[in-house]
Amino acid sequence: MEEQHDPNRLPAASEDDLDLPAVLAGIGPRLRAVRRERGLTLEAVAAATGLSVSTLSRLESGKRRPTLDLLIPLARAHRIAIDRLIAAPATGDPRVHLAPRRHKGGSVIVPLTEYPGRVQVFKQILAPREPKLTTHGGYEWLYVLSGRLRLIIGDRDVRLGPGEVAEFDTTEPHWFGPADATAVEVLHLFGPHGDQPRPLT
Repeated sequence: MEEQHDPNRLPAASEDDLDLPAVLAGIGPRLRAVRRERGLTLEAVAAATGLSVSTLSRLESGKRRPTLDLLIPLARAHRIAIDRLIAAPATGDPRVHLAPRRHKGGSVIVPLTEYPGRVQVFKQILAPREPKLTTHGGYEWLYVLSGRLRLIIGDRDVRLGPGEVAEFDTTEPHWFGPADATAVEVLHLFGPHGDQPRPLT
């Protein structure tokens, strides 16, 4: 008798399709590899995720079963897709998977690196907007790729063109954006105090 097809029934996975024990066993070494690639300690990852150092250590060693409520904050902290933790090779993928973030008004930010506690690098396309000065802890370095940039720091108001660079302490009131009615494209580095880009000698 021919078996009837049930459209609501998912096909059963074969042993070749899914080796669950092997998948779970590979997650711990992959977590350790990603953390070490980023030069992070267990303590730094714990601070970024809210997970305990003990839990992280047990996950990496395979003594704790990985679950979504553990993997989701880890994927967010490392700024990678969760499937990379589950199925990517333990050695990691050397390609950079950029995820542009679009903001109101037409600005686009592409994070190039986002390691917690270290210098962060962004490529930004800034759309015209009204200046609004802000202050926060840290240090910024801006390199203009195209267009013209207007930078306000305290009572200083300067314009920069392609190839020009500015750096400043972000505890000073500041704002930057297009100098005219067209967008400006910049390479933007931001880091904590004492951790700023230095030219090679």
